[in-house]
Amino acid sequence: MPEVIFPGPEGRLEGRYHPQAAPDAPIAIILHPDPQFGGTMNNRVVYNLHYAFHKLGFTVLRFNFRGVGRSQGEYDQGIGELSDAASALDYLQSQNPNSKHCWVAGFSFGAWIGMQLLMRRPEITGFVSVAPPANMYDFSFLAPCPSSGLIINGTADRVAPPKDTATLVSKLGEQKGITVTHEEISGADHFFKDDEAHMKPMIDTVQSYVKRRLTENTR
Repeated sequence: MPEVIFPGPEGRLEGRYHPQAAPDAPIAIILHPDPQFGGTMNNRVVYNLHYAFHKLGFTVLRFNFRGVGRSQGEYDQGIGELSDAASALDYLQSQNPNSKHCWVAGFSFGAWIGMQLLMRRPEITGFVSVAPPANMYDFSFLAPCPSSGLIINGTADRVAPPKDTATLVSKLGEQKGITVTHEEISGADHFFKDDEAHMKPMIDTVQSYVKRRLTENTR
């Protein structure tokens, strides 16, 4: 899978780009957790999400936010990271002008950034938010949430407690015209540490959801 360097707001951004042969393949970007706590594009959840989307026929890009790995710039409290995500989507779209579906997936801090990107980019047709930290960040910008998506978390998550995630889902569920699906992985912590018991069921759930949405062609 080729490494790519593409322009970001603060200089170059480093990513992994995984194209499909079909020129009209759907596209997805994957966003990593908080750089302040060691989050990178090679995080296990991010890596597994990347391959989950690729197996479904997506051309996929995951990348390092500013100040991580070989990406230039420095941590910017989420403001600059949102600009980085927009630049990544610009790059992905420039490489795939015939794509009809555009998805964003994020884990933890990356889920928060991804859902902000949704609000800015009407072409995004679906989202996957894994363990969104609704206890740490304000998600009230999702008014209204512009597209349907999946929120998934573990029942034993101590970083982003399930009750806060449930509150976020219920708020989003009141909006018309979209459906936010909520799934919980029994016993999983924030990082889905156990591959067989937690990571695999989480990824399987994501894949079956995305697969269904692609066949339905819904917003």
